Amino acid sequence: MPALPIRRRWLSWCLAGAMGLSTGAQAVVTSPDVSTDDDRAMKQALDAARDRRWDDIDQAAIQDHVLAGYVEYHRLRARLSSASAAEVNDFIVRHGDSPLADWMRGAAQTRFGQLGRFDDLLAISDGEPSATIRQCYYYTALLDRDPAQAAAGGEKLWHVGASQPEACDTLFSTLQQRGVLTDEDTWERMMLAWENGQAGLVTYLERGLDDSWQRAIDSFDSVRGNYAGVTQVPLDLGPDGEASGALIAAAMHGLTRADTEASLEAWRKIAPHVSLSEERRHRIEHDLAFYSMVRDVDNNQGWVDTTLPRLADADLIELRIRNAVTEGNWSNVARWSEALPPDVRAEAHWQYWLGRASEEMGEEAQARQAYQLAAQDRSFFGFAAADRLGQPYQLQMANTQVSTLQQELTGMLPVVKRTEALMRIGEEGLARSEWYTAATRDTPDQAKALADYAIRQGWFGMAIQTTIAAKQWDALPWRFPAAYRDSFIKWGEVNQVDPYLLMGIARRESAFNPQATSPVGARGLMQLMPGTADHVARNLGISAPSTSELFEPQTNIRLGSTYIHSMLERYRGNRIAATAAYNAGPQRVDRWLASAPREFDRFVESIPFRETRDYVQAVLAYRVIFESLAKQGDTQGVAMLSQAERQGNYDPTLIARN
Repeated sequence: MPALPIRRRWLSWCLAGAMGLSTGAQAVVTSPDVSTDDDRAMKQALDAARDRRWDDIDQAAIQDHVLAGYVEYHRLRARLSSASAAEVNDFIVRHGDSPLADWMRGAAQTRFGQLGRFDDLLAISDGEPSATIRQCYYYTALLDRDPAQAAAGGEKLWHVGASQPEACDTLFSTLQQRGVLTDEDTWERMMLAWENGQAGLVTYLERGLDDSWQRAIDSFDSVRGNYAGVTQVPLDLGPDGEASGALIAAAMHGLTRADTEASLEAWRKIAPHVSLSEERRHRIEHDLAFYSMVRDVDNNQGWVDTTLPRLADADLIELRIRNAVTEGNWSNVARWSEALPPDVRAEAHWQYWLGRASEEMGEEAQARQAYQLAAQDRSFFGFAAADRLGQPYQLQMANTQVSTLQQELTGMLPVVKRTEALMRIGEEGLARSEWYTAATRDTPDQAKALADYAIRQGWFGMAIQTTIAAKQWDALPWRFPAAYRDSFIKWGEVNQVDPYLLMGIARRESAFNPQATSPVGARGLMQLMPGTADHVARNLGISAPSTSELFEPQTNIRLGSTYIHSMLERYRGNRIAATAAYNAGPQRVDRWLASAPREFDRFVESIPFRETRDYVQAVLAYRVIFESLAKQGDTQGVAMLSQAERQGNYDPTLIARN
């Protein structure tokens, strides 16, 4: 199942689903155990507060409960229309170590903005808000208090190619009246909307332009139906003759995507004559270079190679290297590797390819030096470099020891008490929010203690979340806990699948959150789509799982391991191809094998979907880490790939059946 980058996944899951509790390394999902009168009263009060059933709340029963602030939050939020800024600030200060503070500030900013209580809005704000609606109100509040800051914020909100919320209307209209937002700004936004396919916004903005813009509008009408007409756009459009740049940039945006070869021809004609900002010129040429390489436009390649050094864009140079790797053009791999910025060039990924290029060109000393640099890294290409050198993998694992005293002190922290109480009353989403807020704000030592505490409680997903928030990249026992190990071993044996591969897949897919749900509906530890789960269940001769059953670790691991087993059978046991198929689907992998380079490393680099490239590399590196941790961190004898996977041909002969 396609997976979002890990940090984004945790942000999206922060308020969703239940977290498995555990004993030891084997986590189990449990029902909320509201075992005390205090907790039962708290649960009832919180449910009543959400529904604004204030008379049903026994305030005396919850007064001293560690979660009393949650009921207070709902009470204050319900009466924000009449609450003072002082009351809101008092709540924010008292609950500053909890997500309640930020939630209250955001709710108050929105409500005060709606009511036009701009002095109060500024009084409870702490700099620019994050959400667009709140930003609109915030800069509206600054119109008469800090006009320059309001203008800067308003211009940033204006220059987007999509409709903005009604909360921005007063801000925009005032800035237009003051001459901050001019017709030129309207025209530029109109072009951004056109680029973005927002036809309704284009029409709305066009109506705001007077007759002096008719010639520019006529030119736009001629180009919007024919991108190639960009070469005929007059260079002096608009009342001040400066509107041509925005139209040309927008037309080039469309033409590059529609016909990249024709787009370069058009650009060569107009580039020397058109007056464009450096930002617009760079964006046009970046798009041309990117699409020329992605689409392998041969006639554009000379221009691309001439232009890349001037653009000095690491992403484009990386793409150029990938294309050279796919082609087997080792001199170009070496050339463009040297063109990378020094910090990027030092990464294991690119040192590996510099080593491969040097090796292919007979430069053994340089190849060994590059491989040695790459092999210091804990990654797919770092491990592949170590294999080239015939040496064990480097885990670079940090010490995760926490003193007994620190463990005891951590258990006494208010955030820990609130998290445990939220778990007890079945509010796992709120519990994760509490934990994530603390992990993000705490010092490294405090975050370390939180990660240790989460592991000891069997809160595996929250431990991983803590290491991400605190950037504890080398805390491997916490980043890669032995979560659900017994189940992975059991179903790995039943389905003849490497259990460490299963753990690597689950770690990448869900970060060991058994309640994870993706935007497209994949569920559980191994992120199974319901349709896939039904198909696998039928092949096993069992009933199709219900939605809730897909969140049960045993069921999810059983079905997920069965599915990956079928992919391994399809690709003769090859874990690279099978893992790619788990993410992108076997039909795509079959097509890639038909035209891909035959070596394993070049095949991985040639995968056209960045998500799948990253996925394959992550899963196989993760399985190395899991196996090594099972051996107390010893990588001796651990191999990322089998001999057949390293030396076999990646072509259609790898497919056992169609």
